[in-house]
Amino acid sequence: MKVFKFGGASVSGAGNIRNVKSILQQYTDGPLLVVISAMGKTTNALEAVVSAFYNGNKDEALRLFENIKGDHLQLCAELTPEPLPELSDFFTEVEWLLHDQPVRNFDYYYDQVVCIGELLSTLIIAHYLNCEGVGNTWVDVRDVMRTDNNFRDAKIDWAFTGKKVEIEILPLFDVHNLVITQGFIGATDENESTTLGREGSDYTAAVFASLLGTESQTIWKDVQGVMNADPKLYPGAVWISELNYREVIEMAYYGAQVIHPKTIKPLQNKGIPLYVRSFLHPNEQGTVIHNRKITSLPPIIVYKKEQVLIELTARDFSFVSEGLNSEVSQWFQQVKFKPNLTQITAISMLCVTDNLEEKLDQFAQSAAHLFEVHLRKGLHLLTIRHYNDSILEELTRGKEILLKQQTVETVQVVMR
Repeated sequence: MKVFKFGGASVSGAGNIRNVKSILQQYTDGPLLVVISAMGKTTNALEAVVSAFYNGNKDEALRLFENIKGDHLQLCAELTPEPLPELSDFFTEVEWLLHDQPVRNFDYYYDQVVCIGELLSTLIIAHYLNCEGVGNTWVDVRDVMRTDNNFRDAKIDWAFTGKKVEIEILPLFDVHNLVITQGFIGATDENESTTLGREGSDYTAAVFASLLGTESQTIWKDVQGVMNADPKLYPGAVWISELNYREVIEMAYYGAQVIHPKTIKPLQNKGIPLYVRSFLHPNEQGTVIHNRKITSLPPIIVYKKEQVLIELTARDFSFVSEGLNSEVSQWFQQVKFKPNLTQITAISMLCVTDNLEEKLDQFAQSAAHLFEVHLRKGLHLLTIRHYNDSILEELTRGKEILLKQQTVETVQVVMR
């Protein structure tokens, strides 16, 4: 048994969906569970709907949602002449909500609306595949993936979800070898929709892989596999054929847009290899991620723009290490914000963060009674794993370096 995950780019438009069909037709010899994201920029469009609704612009929210409906209906008609009346149920689910007045917090409404993107894409694709003779069973993952009610970053109830997978998912493979479901979303015990946070679709696939005990998980992307740098920022970027779980977690921790650590953990626990392959060139080798030792990796470059250096200086000259750093950690947790780099001196702490205005303001207000707070914006954070002096000199040449941290394996530089 295998688990596949197709992201939004791989199903953005009829041509790409037909390509997905071609890939799936190469894997008809055994059970296959496929997790699919919302199409293209649908999630962004649905986020705009939520914002308009929550800000009291009901008519604008309905207008924006009407555009999303039209796009999906047009795509469905382009793929197959067979009608798909079930789409109307999901359209209605959102429209009823948009006609109400918001009485709960933003994150709740975000999850109720944004989850529709995955449901629409999978329903259309499952319908198209069945019409094309690729027999499959469609599953609403909200009936299987039980979570808490921490909206926009829900935690999975593994015990309940495991029982659901055993009772409701495994028997489906007696009917078809192919099961289609959604990533990124789940539901509470009160049947309220939730989302799983960043890279939630990859994580959903990993949860299924772990609970089903599959031989592998494959993430299909628009690149050959994992690169050592963003090729848009670093033209000399090279493809990496093989990585281990730890290296990928380190890369993600420093901000590389690779695989989120929470996706790796369920796979590592069961020793399930993860493949990253190109849906544009499905016969290329791709990258395999496993638990074995890897040597001779190239320098891995992570570049984060629009960073802010927060300098916190204790007002009463208290040592930061004597309790104040735990206060800082709590403030970050309260605003769901995290530093990308931290350095502590005797009476001050330096934190480098993303430039998120609202969260920066909330954090600064919390810190102001204990610290003098000074912000420097417009900075960049460069991280190089497996660095050498020449690559570090090349990437920092002509830059003003404000902060530097260095170990044997990794160097981080804040600069402008």
